[in-house]
Amino acid sequence: MYSVDESRLKVSGTQAAPEGITNPPIDDLLKVADSKYALVIYSAKRARQINAYYSQLSEGLLEYVGPLVETKPNEKPMSIALREINEGLLTSTPTDG
Repeated sequence: MYSVDESRLKVSGTQAAPEGITNPPIDDLLKVADSKYALVIYSAKRARQINAYYSQLSEGLLEYVGPLVETKPNEKPMSIALREINEGLLTSTPTDG
């Protein structure tokens, strides 16, 4: 049996503030998408567009649309995409396949 020294788990005066999939909550995001699978595809496509937007800025091209929400420093494209989906700024059209 292993024992855990809980005093070593605490960092002086700081508290974790997780972002990303916990903010916005998954339950809120699932109201927009039909399933978890659809949500993953939906958010991944948008995150790739956001990533491409940032990549093209240095080249002077404007093919992709940038973030539709205010971003924080060092925020990942997936977190931005999930916040856009949660705020209803994107629309998804199902395709037959």
